Amino acid sequence: MAASSRWWDEEDGRWLPGGEVHAWEQGTNQSVCGLSLHRSQLARFAGVAWPDILPESGGAADAVRRVCPRCASAAGGRGSDARRDRRRMNHRP
Repeated sequence: MAASSRWWDEEDGRWLPGGEVHAWEQGTNQSVCGLSLHRSQLARFAGVAWPDILPESGGAADAVRRVCPRCASAAGGRGSDARRDRRRMNHRP
């Protein structure tokens, strides 16, 4: 998990992501969608799971304003502003 800002949660006693949120895998220096964490000034949150930042979960999503749609589709969960899947129903032979 990587985010553009952070906030202190008094109840848990830890920093949580806020602002724009991207999926990030430990051991890499970029988000799943390809943004450089250093150049984009994104903070890493290794202890926060991806499903916890989705607005529907209510977990650590109190200060999350936007979920990256490319990261959401790659991570398996969809953000609130992500587009719906398009499927071709009648394929050509």
